[in-house]
Amino acid sequence: MKRFIQGSDRTQGILLPEQLDDYVTEENPVRVIDVFVDELDLAALGFAGVAPANTGRPAYHPADLLKLYIYGYLNRIQS
Repeated sequence: MKRFIQGSDRTQGILLPEQLDDYVTEENPVRVIDVFVDELDLAALGFAGVAPANTGRPAYHPADLLKLYIYGYLNRIQS
């Protein structure tokens, strides 16, 4: 059983363009956000849900939600 909701693999080939990464330029700040959050130790920073529960529907991984939050903050996107 998967512990987190699994997104599509970004390197998976699709019809147009071939990969999801083809939509994002190399200079786009979203790439920095992705690398930054991946390097964080979320459990040590006190993020709840890093170790998923064994019951209920799988949750989104806290790293994915943090990436969205930082992207929204930097681009002044409100919820």
